[in-house]
Amino acid sequence: MQWIFLLLAGFLEVGWTFGLKYSEGFTQLVPSLVTIVLLAASFMLFARAMRTIEIGVAYAMFTGIGTVGTVIAGILVLHEPADFWRLFFIALLVGGIVGLKLVSKEKPAVATEQAEIASSIQERQEASAVRANNKDREKVGT
Repeated sequence: MQWIFLLLAGFLEVGWTFGLKYSEGFTQLVPSLVTIVLLAASFMLFARAMRTIEIGVAYAMFTGIGTVGTVIAGILVLHEPADFWRLFFIALLVGGIVGLKLVSKEKPAVATEQAEIASSIQERQEASAVRANNKDREKVGT
């Protein structure tokens, strides 16, 4: 699931990059708001992905997906040049992204989730003990 979060974060990076262009330096209200929302969503997904994906791999893939997507979108939407060398270097970036995915190791999410569950259980037990203690005090006081 973390890889899907990372992929979505990269796609949203393309969106907020275009938003920056259309916001004209944050002087246009609607494009500026869209940019801020996409930026926040992108970074939230990116942060979520880094819970189990190595930081170097996650960051390289995040920026790589955003870079490749932005260049391709620029070619298709803004009619930027699509010469041989531009496409060659895009292919190199894609190769690097795929290579990083193939060699990366995920951190076990189980340990993180187990720690969160244990903490939650402990908090509930403490709250239950406090409630029981308060009930005992009420009985003694009456």
